[in-house]
Amino acid sequence: MLYWLLYQKGFLVFHVGPFRIFRYLTFRTVFASLTALFIGLIIGPAVVRRLREFQIGQYIREDGPKDHLKKAGTPTMGGLLIVVGMIVPTLLWADLSNRFVWIAVLATLAFGAIGFTDDYLKVVHRRNLGLTARAKLSYQFLAALVIGAIFAGLETHGLYSTRLIVPFLKHFRPDLVISRLHHGYLSPLAFLPFLAFVAIILVGSSNAVNLTDGLDGLAIGCTVIAAGALTVLTYVSGHAVFADYLELSKMPQVSEVTIFCGSMVGSAIGFLWYNAHPAEIFMGDVGSLALGGAIGTVAVIIKQELLLPFIGGIFVIEALSVILQVGSYKLRRKRIFKMAPIHHHFELMGWSESKVIVRFWIASLVFALFALTTLKLR
Repeated sequence: MLYWLLYQKGFLVFHVGPFRIFRYLTFRTVFASLTALFIGLIIGPAVVRRLREFQIGQYIREDGPKDHLKKAGTPTMGGLLIVVGMIVPTLLWADLSNRFVWIAVLATLAFGAIGFTDDYLKVVHRRNLGLTARAKLSYQFLAALVIGAIFAGLETHGLYSTRLIVPFLKHFRPDLVISRLHHGYLSPLAFLPFLAFVAIILVGSSNAVNLTDGLDGLAIGCTVIAAGALTVLTYVSGHAVFADYLELSKMPQVSEVTIFCGSMVGSAIGFLWYNAHPAEIFMGDVGSLALGGAIGTVAVIIKQELLLPFIGGIFVIEALSVILQVGSYKLRRKRIFKMAPIHHHFELMGWSESKVIVRFWIASLVFALFALTTLKLR
């Protein structure tokens, strides 16, 4: 909105020198991040107070570490603060004529709505049970397929590519459309592999962040790091000089998504202020699913889907620990970890909550830095 008022329709930008800075993507990204941060810091106390008044508290699983039982009643659904902090600055500072900005916003709202429904049902039932696993996954896959269909539509108009960028292999770019031509047109069935791939990325990403959200500040701290890496990747992907130097696909149309990523960073830092141990508020599923959906969508937009396991390395490890634990128990009736997700395993080993959180943050940073180095190691 501000971009449209000050740049596209603004007198000041064209006639007053200092205001021309509003044209630059880097400036708007920084201010979007700061706007998101200040939104979180300013309205955070009011959100915490209101959630307490409504008695929207977290219900703690009884089979978890006993130290967590004292957290029962801590306000949850704080993810609403995260979503507002991401969407409002994006609408203020981004060029709203850009399709990819709206796709990122749509994905955030769609997965956030699923999480909100799950959190709301938990509050109504007053126990740690919201949507059934089948219902939650069904809604997630539906949202992911709709977003994938939007990308497919853009591909048919030459505005998006379904070819994968494979880390370390700059000349190997497989296409997820199985048949290019069918009587002169792309057959809808040709997009099935691409739609399935996008659905797995988005649903996997959203659930991975959700599973990581088990300790104060753990998931949101890892999100700050992952979103920071995505901000850099999105900027270089949309920058003609950097993309050419790094031998990436030139995608100038995705550059505006950098502002969305910057808003995610600022919003996550703002929420971390209240979610740091001991947490005053929890993000709930409305926050974790929205963040996971946003991270996955940005990765699909900038064609870094295969780099996502490194960008969000801790999220992947947390999800894999649950998969391995469940699979091992069903097949062998034996557990691999003391408890899954894996952050609880380390707690039961004797690590303090703070130690687990900080060490996981460090590991997340290492993964993110490795992801950025792959841009040149090709």
